[in-house]
Amino acid sequence: MKKQYRTLIVVLVAVATAGLASYGVYRAIERMPVREVEVANVQVVVAAQPLGMGTRLTANHLRVVDWPSRNPVEGAFSDPQELVDRGVITAIAENEPVTLTKIASLEAGAGLPPVIPEGMRAISVRVNDVIGVAGFVVPGTRVDVLVTVDAKDVGCANPMTRTVVSRVEVLTAGTKYDQELSKDGEPIQTGVVTLAVVPEDAERIALAQNEGRITLALRNPLDVEPTETKGVCLPALMRTPGPEPVVDPISRRAAPRPPPPSPPPVYTVETIRAAKKSSEVVK
Repeated sequence: MKKQYRTLIVVLVAVATAGLASYGVYRAIERMPVREVEVANVQVVVAAQPLGMGTRLTANHLRVVDWPSRNPVEGAFSDPQELVDRGVITAIAENEPVTLTKIASLEAGAGLPPVIPEGMRAISVRVNDVIGVAGFVVPGTRVDVLVTVDAKDVGCANPMTRTVVSRVEVLTAGTKYDQELSKDGEPIQTGVVTLAVVPEDAERIALAQNEGRITLALRNPLDVEPTETKGVCLPALMRTPGPEPVVDPISRRAAPRPPPPSPPPVYTVETIRAAKKSSEVVK
């Protein structure tokens, strides 16, 4: 028998032996009983549907699921009855655990009052589509409150606009404070916006609504610096480039500023000493 034939036979026998061995191992593993590892679970109450701020919880809003005990949820509940009739103070997504930090106490009830931070007040301002920044003033956003008034008493003979309160949190947009109204950042067309402010700012906004027209300016949530401006009068807004006009305290009318005085004349004195020449400026 030729050498190449003997080599081929040896290779075939080796492959067949390896195949039979692999099949035997596979059959042995297949006959082994499957051992299930039991994972310890606990009962956790989660939201059965998206819950908006101010929602009064009922049994239909909640359901119980198994949760791995090695990853406990701080402040979670196991009995849905402990949550019934409590108010939601922050939006809760579907299948999200309901915890103590997201609901009000049983005595606080539901609606807007439990949502107001301690030491602050809720005040509503009437807006339209323009003042409400085309509907993008939604709960959780931050705004500046501007007022436009007839500012004769402050030395401006024409209307004036100024920021009176800055970086105010919006509690609700519209007469319903349901987070479901705004999905994926869509605008909410509303006529009333409720703001969370300290008592002093509530007084400023109340006076601004009574004496002038309110406008809201939407802010970037990462911008935490307060807005500090001097306001703008109509003459300053419409004036042409040049010196800023001043207001006559008697007539209350804007008058152009006097031109700046002319600079003093400058003289140059040249001195020649021998072969050296020098100059000196004399004012």
